[in-house]
Amino acid sequence: MTNSACSCCSCGACGYNLNLSSSNRHTLSVIGSEYGKLVRRGIVSFFSIDESRFTQMEEVKYRPYFTSKRSWGLLRRRTKLLCRKCGAHVGNSDKCRASSSESWDGLSESRIFSIKIGALQPLSTEHFMI
Repeated sequence: MTNSACSCCSCGACGYNLNLSSSNRHTLSVIGSEYGKLVRRGIVSFFSIDESRFTQMEEVKYRPYFTSKRSWGLLRRRTKLLCRKCGAHVGNSDKCRASSSESWDGLSESRIFSIKIGALQPLSTEHFMI
């Protein structure tokens, strides 16, 4: 399978191929209503991405946030994912909690990549031609 057959999305701002593979989508622990909620919010999650296609920018926020009904924190570290070509904000990366790392390979740092659907566009048909 060629690389272009695996990926179908590009940056919504400049059209740069982001090499996002549907086989790496994070759907195992969020099947059902949780998955539907994420999609309605405009987010698609991945276990892995081609990190050479993104610029990563560390971000620290000092404000209350909730991780569940009874759990919250004050300091949130997250990594912004920017398009390598134009710098558009495409999504975020967060470290996995133990419950969401079912498909983790044990080798790399366990992270979830949340990509904004509105920041993507389909690749043009010329990328799929051989």
